[in-house]
Amino acid sequence: MHVESTSSNPYLPTRGGSVTSGGRFRCPSCRHEVVLDRHGVYGLQRNLLVENIIDMYKQEYIRSIILQSSRPSPERKVDQPMCEVHEDEKINIYCLTCGVPTCSMCKVFGSHKDCEVAPLNSIYQTQKTELSDRIAMMVGNNDRIQGIISQLEETCRTIEENGRRQKSKVCEKFDHLYAILEDRKSDMNLKVNAEQEEKLNYIRALTRKYGDHLESMTKIMETGIQTLEEPEMALFLQNAKPLLQKIAEASNTSHLERVERGYENMDHYSVSFKRQGRALRNIDFARDDDEEEDDEVEVGADVAGRPGQTASGEVDSLNEALPPLLPPQPLSTRRPATSS
Repeated sequence: MHVESTSSNPYLPTRGGSVTSGGRFRCPSCRHEVVLDRHGVYGLQRNLLVENIIDMYKQEYIRSIILQSSRPSPERKVDQPMCEVHEDEKINIYCLTCGVPTCSMCKVFGSHKDCEVAPLNSIYQTQKTELSDRIAMMVGNNDRIQGIISQLEETCRTIEENGRRQKSKVCEKFDHLYAILEDRKSDMNLKVNAEQEEKLNYIRALTRKYGDHLESMTKIMETGIQTLEEPEMALFLQNAKPLLQKIAEASNTSHLERVERGYENMDHYSVSFKRQGRALRNIDFARDDDEEEDDEVEVGADVAGRPGQTASGEVDSLNEALPPLLPPQPLSTRRPATSS
């Protein structure tokens, strides 16, 4: 009788497969063709020896994966920087006059022999504390930038809402004038849309600028946090000074524009239907010299600075002035005073 292990051939039909009565199977050992009944390959006698061998290989494979994953990762080796002038000397002191870490040979015989120096650990602690304070200051500045971005987003929503409201009023007015007013309605809505898009494009561009600035400050802050985790004092001091300079430059937001108060207002358009009939084809937003009529309805469309147009009202500005970003303090490299 032919025997076979079902686990040795993954391509054999399963118990719920589609093999029907009368199927044929060729024995891999003697190549004799066997007729399968409705139970398929499960109707054959199981070969426990083959199945045990396959199970042993599976267990060995799983065991090798577990051993490989449990191996400890190689520890990080911290290299102490060497002096560029005296290649055999390690950097072990800090020149207060030049503001750079150096070695003892440079102090005794080299370019720093007339300079004031201090141990690395004292300057390390001073600058590490100062860098921590600067990072904390940048966190506060980032909060202010985030506040400005939120305010700009709210301004966009206000402009969109004002635009929708004013266009709705324009549509309500033009609905009573039928065919002749339909053409003029489209022209006036185009003006509102153009002004709305102009303002939205400006606000969105300004939002992107603030977002880019915030992203840049966040990257610098992350670099600063990584620098704080540097265990080697000399490497830390080599990276601290240029990093503090980047922080000082990133904290300056004088190049970023601010939105003027009332920029989001859209109440500066009004319409007047005075000369119905022939005047309908010349209809436009109301001007100062137009006379008000009894049945006139004011329709606003938030556009500021258009000559000859009157503002029908003011809305409160959402762009309140935010406190300025904190300027960075100068880096101190003097030794801390030691108590006697």
